[in-house]
Amino acid sequence: MAKINVNGSVLDVAADPATPLLWVLREQLGLTGTKFGCGIAQCGACTVHINGEAQRSCVLPLESISESDTIVTIEGLSADGSHPVQQAWLQLDVPQCGYCQAGMIMAVAALLEKNPKPSDEEIDAEITNICRCGTYRRVRKGIHLAAAAKA
Repeated sequence: MAKINVNGSVLDVAADPATPLLWVLREQLGLTGTKFGCGIAQCGACTVHINGEAQRSCVLPLESISESDTIVTIEGLSADGSHPVQQAWLQLDVPQCGYCQAGMIMAVAALLEKNPKPSDEEIDAEITNICRCGTYRRVRKGIHLAAAAKA
């Protein structure tokens, strides 16, 4: 049994300590917004915030998370979809299939917390999530729109 702090609640989870956080979130806690993509931390579909940093949860074992760590999933980013990144995504119709978008939104939200006005070069360096539909131009436009909304 482990205790983890997810979306503001300390929860008990019964899982093998080596279980990736992604599967604890999805299967133990029912937080299915975080997606499985590659299983090797390349695609970013599984991105969550841990202590405010974007992390790929598919390779993080449960045992690496302590009760003092704060985990935020897409479900915890905003209860009503009002986060500026979510609003920008809606306004610009950023996703095509949408599978990668929860991870993309989480990565972008973390970037904008650290860097409220990123340049295109900074976006390219920081947002390495893969979108198989190729919506990268709309993603970049959405990032700039969300940054302007936060200002």
